Amino acid sequence: MASSAELQARRIAAVPRGVGNVTQIFAKRAKNAEIWSEDGKRYIDFGAGIAVVNTGHQHPKIVAAIEQQLKAFSHVCFQVTPHENYITLAERLNAIAPVSGPAKTMLVSTGAEAVENAVKVARAFTGRSGVIAFGGGFHGRTHMGMALTGKVVPYKKGFGPFPPDIYHAEFPNAYHGVSNAESLQSLRHLFKHSIDASNVSAIIIEPVQGEGGFNIAPVEFLRDLRALCDEHGILLIADEIQTGFARTGKMFALEHAGIKADVVTLAKGLAGGLPLAAIVGRADVMDAANPGGLGGTYAGNPIACAAAHAVLDVIKDEKLCDRANAIGKIILSRLGQLKDRSNLNCIGDIRGLGAMCALELVKDTASAQPDAALTSALLKTANEKGLILLSCGTYSNVIRFLVPLTASDALVEEGMDIFTESLIEAISRTS
Repeated sequence: MASSAELQARRIAAVPRGVGNVTQIFAKRAKNAEIWSEDGKRYIDFGAGIAVVNTGHQHPKIVAAIEQQLKAFSHVCFQVTPHENYITLAERLNAIAPVSGPAKTMLVSTGAEAVENAVKVARAFTGRSGVIAFGGGFHGRTHMGMALTGKVVPYKKGFGPFPPDIYHAEFPNAYHGVSNAESLQSLRHLFKHSIDASNVSAIIIEPVQGEGGFNIAPVEFLRDLRALCDEHGILLIADEIQTGFARTGKMFALEHAGIKADVVTLAKGLAGGLPLAAIVGRADVMDAANPGGLGGTYAGNPIACAAAHAVLDVIKDEKLCDRANAIGKIILSRLGQLKDRSNLNCIGDIRGLGAMCALELVKDTASAQPDAALTSALLKTANEKGLILLSCGTYSNVIRFLVPLTASDALVEEGMDIFTESLIEAISRTS
């Protein structure tokens, strides 16, 4: 058996350095919310593969669905030989996605593909080319995805030029001094200074920014944004790739605002660990592209579709939306206790929606200056103590919590105990 150190040396020699790693923990096996490394050490997983295994690692119902489909066939290419699993999954997603009116679904393999195709159908339907995204947003690593992404390092630096006719508005963020009104005004400024509203095909937004720092779009802002799009005939694209499938306490984060999008992009938690993504949109929008204009060789892979059906069943049967809210309450309560400690002056903000929670670390609460060094030290210390954590944020100073929704209260509490110990130790290391 190779040690993690040996595997890391081989990884450095064989894999480009541009493929970053959050940890040097090499997974050997995983179960529910725990991972065991090649060295035999147990870790509590507070990352869920970046919100992919919301239903936990190796959920038996998902494993059984995969095994059953594998015995039938693994690939036929839907554009060559269609299969019922794809159609049934599209029907299920059409019924639950926060989309106005009759919906249609196209399946692809990755979130970036979903975003690319959402832009394609928006442009085909409207006959317009412009697309507006938001600062701090993340929409993938393809060239269109990078163009839409509002974070330069590490996603965009050195990779330009990017596709034209992409613009960025301010995302509302009360902690960092951007009000709802100021964000809306930044959109109107774009209409005056950069692109006429009549040339904008779509505005794309994450209801909760992922890589940007788990910044939650206020309900009032989302409703105003919907009205603004309606006013100018602009399509609203909701990027629910990280927020979807019960993560925020509802099946989709947009439901908190009580509004509908014209197109929704989905991936990550859709298939319990298998590569599958979807674009769900108004039927008239999705039908705008000509036959052959949409597709992909692996899009709607039969095994991934089978897994997705099992995921939807598990979310419903195990009431994972309710479970997300319960987990979120535990995490936010524990973070609040830390923030209230008089000897800790590094917790700038705590925020969360369901089990999508975050802690923003600062050098001191008075200045609110981001503390990326403390964040990095905390991640390393937590790994040493048996906890897998992820960071995010434009300034790399946010800890994000993405616990599998199938984790027990006891395991979540154990993970938060380790987190508390790790934070205190990391403070001492960096002070």
